[in-house]
Amino acid sequence: MNCRHCGAELTLPLVDLGTAPPSNAYLSRAQLAAPERYFPLRVFACTGCWLVQTEDFADRSQLFAGDYAYFSSYSNSWLAHAEAFVDAAVARFALGTASLVVEVASNDGYLLQYVKRKHIPCFGIEPTAGTARAAREKGIETQEAFFGTALAQSLSRDGHTADLLIANNVLAHVPDINDFVTGFSHLLRPQGVASFEFPHLLRLIADCQFDTIYHEHYSYLSLTAVGTIFERCGLAIFDVDELPTHGGSLRVYAQRADTGKRDPGPAVAELIARERAAGLASPALAVGFQRRADRIKDGLLAFLIGQKRAGHTVAGYGAAAKGNSLLNYAGVRSDLLAFVADASPHKQGSYLPGSRIPVVNEAVLRDERPAFVLILPWNLRSEIVQQLGYIANWGGRFATAVPEMQIS
Repeated sequence: MNCRHCGAELTLPLVDLGTAPPSNAYLSRAQLAAPERYFPLRVFACTGCWLVQTEDFADRSQLFAGDYAYFSSYSNSWLAHAEAFVDAAVARFALGTASLVVEVASNDGYLLQYVKRKHIPCFGIEPTAGTARAAREKGIETQEAFFGTALAQSLSRDGHTADLLIANNVLAHVPDINDFVTGFSHLLRPQGVASFEFPHLLRLIADCQFDTIYHEHYSYLSLTAVGTIFERCGLAIFDVDELPTHGGSLRVYAQRADTGKRDPGPAVAELIARERAAGLASPALAVGFQRRADRIKDGLLAFLIGQKRAGHTVAGYGAAAKGNSLLNYAGVRSDLLAFVADASPHKQGSYLPGSRIPVVNEAVLRDERPAFVLILPWNLRSEIVQQLGYIANWGGRFATAVPEMQIS
């Protein structure tokens, strides 16, 4: 396989997580009688541009189908994050009723609803039918399509260029990253701003967040690699923020390389220097990562088997894609994890891909009273612990597996 950005041959493996079905391919009861499609889940680092990436086996249409089950609006903390970003961006970039805000991968309108409330013109671009429909129900204009250069050029010809172009947690999800990023340079107005958020490779490596690796994430991104990609595709980075979301993310601000006039802030060079000191632009980034992932997997299995032998029930909370990566790599099934509760009605009544563990309404936790609740989206631990505080009424406790087993 060659690098999806620079074309160099990929020779440096980061981790091999075996095989798994797509992490958001939830199953209906009827589908339990049918086989699932499994794909190898291996990740390599490009020693040319240092883009970390999955080995390609599945087409994006198989991963982001019309029944894609991830809806952004079921996390209160993520909604608060989106609203705070909109407030800050409107003030910083002086957006108003004459501006246009466009979000790529706008999901169910979780963010653009706050733009709309400020009476700023906006629309979303979203390829999955269910989430696009949910956005339209909020009154948000949504174009149902995969974003790329051709779509950006078409929108630009029709006069739909943006003052603010937003891409939250989508840059990692695109197979042709060059075509995707080039589209932003076509859709931005001359002094427009593009904002990208994505999980930071530095945190993935430091905390061994291997469960954030799944087929829908084609790339694992450092500022070093993103800067190289943007430069080739007509964008220039002028600022970066480090965020706590998703276990540690970056928000990168970019402008058109040909017309943008903002000087780069000191945070850009400082973070690139820190990444290089951490080995993200050298083979050192892969050293020991597989061994650390195996240790986390083994710790989870030891905990679950121990609780089963003690006669204790362990349930999960949060039918998240990262949880599916973890459970499938560890080979966990419903004999060790009885069920997973989730707030999203779009997941309730389904079964996790691979493990086939049932997804239920939160009320089942109160009825079944498990001894432990394993929080699968560990990045939302504080929010979930507060939400499920009532499990202490029967002596229940919380557990997370990444970056190590933690019981509270």
